[in-house]
Amino acid sequence: MISRPRPGDYPEFFAGYVARVPDGDVLRGLRAQGARTAAVLGGAREDMGDYAYAEGKWSVKRLLLHIADGERMFCYRAMCAARGDQQDLPGFDENAYAAHDGSASRTLASIVAEYASVRAATLTLFEGFDGGAWAARGVANGAAFTVASLPWIVLGHDLHHGAVLAERYGLSDPG
Repeated sequence: MISRPRPGDYPEFFAGYVARVPDGDVLRGLRAQGARTAAVLGGAREDMGDYAYAEGKWSVKRLLLHIADGERMFCYRAMCAARGDQQDLPGFDENAYAAHDGSASRTLASIVAEYASVRAATLTLFEGFDGGAWAARGVANGAAFTVASLPWIVLGHDLHHGAVLAERYGLSDPG
């Protein structure tokens, strides 16, 4: 089991995400939460994908792609550090990514399928790490992190946006 990270194991910016994750097996949490998100959004009407709760806010499709993009970035960081890469990895400008995500021309169903595929790849990557990989440290956007903190951040990020989907978009909380 991967222990809950402590302050200093991740950039302070991610503290709120880590705090959202309940104690327990974080990989089991990722698996269950991913299945819930895919089920809730997979059961939503297709036209719900283009809904945004206010002018200038992201659509459901864009929000789900943001979750997948963030997960990919966190996994890239985990893989790099676990494999011994010591260079400062790039940051992630979520607004630049969103502006070029192509979500407007895609179906909600295709984005839900992409999300599920990303989550499956995340679990495969994390389940392949050994103790040395989990203990590895890296730097991204000038901030240090441990590989072991990243599953907690991935799950917490998804839980954060799951709450937004429930509160602002009227979808059942997938987290």
